[in-house]
Amino acid sequence: MPLEPGTRLGQFEVLSPIASGGMGEVYKATDARLNRTVAIKVLLSHRADQPQLRERFQREAETIASLNHPHICTLYDIGHQDGIDYLVMEYLEGETLAERLTRGPLPLDEVLRVAMEVSDGLDKAHRKGITHRDLKPANVMLTKEGAKILDFGLVKLQQETAEPSIRLSEMPTAPNTLTAEGTILGTLQYMAPEQVEGKVEEIDARSDIFSFGAMVYEMATGKKAFEGKTQASVMAKILEVDPPPMSSLQPVTPPMLDRVVKKCLAKDPDKRWQTAGDLHDELKWIEEGGSESSVPTSVTAIPAVPMWRRAIPLALALVVGAIITGIAVWNLRSPAPPSVTRFALTLPPTEQFTGLNSGTVALSPDGTNLVYAANQQLFLRSMDSLETYPIPGTEGAVSPFFSPDGQWIAFFADRKLKKDSLDGGPPLTLSDTGGGMGNWGPNDTIIFTLGPGSGLLQVSAAGGTPQDLTTLDTANGEGAHISPEILPDGKAFVFTARSGGGDRIVVQDFENGERRVLIQEGTSAHYVATGHLVYVRERTLLAVPFDLASLEVTGAPVPFIEGVMQGPASRHAAISISRSGSLVYVPGEAQGAVNTLVWVDRTGAVELLGAPPQGYGNPRLSPDGQRIAVQITGGTTDVWVYDITRQTLTRLTFEGDNNLLPIWTPDGERITFRSNRGGGPGNLYWKPADGSGTAERLTTSEFLDNASSWSPDGKVLSFYSAGGSRDLRMLQMEGERQPRPFLQTQFHEAAAVFSPDGNWLAYVSNESGQNEIYVQPFPGPGGKRQISTGGSTEPAWPRNGRELFYRNNDQMLAVEVTTTPTFSAGNPKLLFEGDFQLGSAARASYDVTADGQRFLMIQQEGGSDSEAPAQINVVLNWFEELKERVPTGN
Repeated sequence: MPLEPGTRLGQFEVLSPIASGGMGEVYKATDARLNRTVAIKVLLSHRADQPQLRERFQREAETIASLNHPHICTLYDIGHQDGIDYLVMEYLEGETLAERLTRGPLPLDEVLRVAMEVSDGLDKAHRKGITHRDLKPANVMLTKEGAKILDFGLVKLQQETAEPSIRLSEMPTAPNTLTAEGTILGTLQYMAPEQVEGKVEEIDARSDIFSFGAMVYEMATGKKAFEGKTQASVMAKILEVDPPPMSSLQPVTPPMLDRVVKKCLAKDPDKRWQTAGDLHDELKWIEEGGSESSVPTSVTAIPAVPMWRRAIPLALALVVGAIITGIAVWNLRSPAPPSVTRFALTLPPTEQFTGLNSGTVALSPDGTNLVYAANQQLFLRSMDSLETYPIPGTEGAVSPFFSPDGQWIAFFADRKLKKDSLDGGPPLTLSDTGGGMGNWGPNDTIIFTLGPGSGLLQVSAAGGTPQDLTTLDTANGEGAHISPEILPDGKAFVFTARSGGGDRIVVQDFENGERRVLIQEGTSAHYVATGHLVYVRERTLLAVPFDLASLEVTGAPVPFIEGVMQGPASRHAAISISRSGSLVYVPGEAQGAVNTLVWVDRTGAVELLGAPPQGYGNPRLSPDGQRIAVQITGGTTDVWVYDITRQTLTRLTFEGDNNLLPIWTPDGERITFRSNRGGGPGNLYWKPADGSGTAERLTTSEFLDNASSWSPDGKVLSFYSAGGSRDLRMLQMEGERQPRPFLQTQFHEAAAVFSPDGNWLAYVSNESGQNEIYVQPFPGPGGKRQISTGGSTEPAWPRNGRELFYRNNDQMLAVEVTTTPTFSAGNPKLLFEGDFQLGSAARASYDVTADGQRFLMIQQEGGSDSEAPAQINVVLNWFEELKERVPTGN
């Protein structure tokens, strides 16, 4: 059990928890005798009876006590009380290097300073015969006094007989961020090859030097030296692949530093630096000026163009270059208006578009740069170049859009809104509230949508907390506001109001909130300087005259281009228009994402279920574990039932859109789901799981209702209504079935799931400024308990009720809990990481078996939203055609 504040261990009083790891918990405490703040590390209570761990704990104390160095954490005391072993150490104020790296790479002078301090501390330890064996950014604290090496709990003394380790072939799926029982000691991405292979006899100081090199590589570039989607792929890279030179990712890196790190990362220990002292001296020589003559001259010669924009050429057809050159020559020789020119940019076969539901192409305001989303990353192409470059730091990005000056590109990734300078540097996070489809206005305001069930939000382009901007008009059936664009004067904006009856283009005043419908059928509206509103209807691009002063459409629409790609679920159109008159769009028809239902065990090992690939979403296991209710998105979204034993897939719903979290009743007889079949934005229905009978309506709310969980006795359904803010509500099935509020605040709460005993609700709230998991007694009274930190969603309970699961982006975490007689929770533990379909604050995209040993998840197939060829069509000087075919009368 975690120590409560006020607990006394000898002369030390616990103040608050700091962190936890594979074998210990760390607390902030006060030393009553010496009146100073200290850090106390205790052996986890449930492991205290294991002699080998007690022995390792004792060894850690002896090891740290023998080290006295300004860059190694100081040990004050050691003790044992009430079955608890503990260390008393220097309390350090600052942040770990791992926390600092979340903001991007360090400046070169800081890289050298931290590297020299850490190497100096390592040299001291190595001279005493001590190998750290788990050197990583999380074990380096950055303080005002300099870097401090933490946690020598995994050291190997020279004369000690090392503990047995497991070789690569024996641990394909062990967690890669924990020191798990029975696995290799250390953290995978910073392990030396001899550690990965379990060659205990070869692990020595040079293994630390390899880990040190991986850490410096990450400090300088912001990228890990060895990355992969699975542990096996990471191990293979450590054993066989050299990372790209740091200068290819960060052009200001001195060649001498590149050489130093390369030597640290040699696969053969004999080819690495042999002592940390020699390594420290080399770094000091670089820091004192030995690298001045070695700075790449290309950085000085072309300071405005980062290296990543001059690497990785993309071979395009020579005819494209000829067309561009011909246009430039023609413009110089002829005073006549430029002619309209069309050509296509075809992506390489290895690239496929991503993010078609939220945005995949963006043209800079001056028409000089094109950004598109493919292979879960953003790519940049200058329109006067034949080369395309991946933008570092944009992994997982969708919905790119430019700043008005064209110097920044904003996007959504990892459920956050971010921006990145085209001049280089790491991306900056503007908001922890992620979504898709945004626009950056002339007033330096960004407006964006959260997706289904949400109005628009606004946030400063400098960052901050988003504020609600629009409210769904549920009386007219609105279910979402998407595709926003701020008009040039910054006084109003246009957007698409989605409903079951179709999409409408709406204009709204920023100041007074007044709005009206401009176009009854259409989406993805863009205002252009010629005095037109351009939009898409049924994959056709149209233009209509538009008076910016009166905010009125003044003429009839004219069709221009057919076959424009629209998102399979959102119908958002893949088009972008520059102020200079160029148009880009993606042609074709989106087929929808294709993915697979899989089992994933607690180590991350994947097993296919046998269900055919489909556009699956939000799977839920039946109470007996034999069937799966899942939504499938094609032309519409419907609920289907997959029989695991018979391997049959049967459609359950046939009318309207029926989506967002199909939920089984506790007896397995019915499935609850949201549908717009009765009009309005979408209310809750249930239907017999065997397909017999008709669907019965459960709610008649004016808002978008979303089911979350049934109480174990089947008497209460928890759901939330997306009206203004998401509020938790309960539908009592006995009596008149009248929904009642459970939790109404100014914040967004959603995804409330009952504990197996029905006495507790786990839910998601953004009251702290980001989404976190909370637990609250049901039906009350009682206060809430925060379970997660660092931003988390998707809570789920196994039937045994002994754990609570949740996700932090790609990570699956577990917390041990007890619910009787009172609620208590342990520290979160990482189970696995994986590239599986993500849910949101509103819903979990997975389910867990009754015993908590396997997870039902969705694995993406191919990573593309479309089966069409990846192609971008470009129309230069399109405004000339627009003005000729659609006169405005001005």
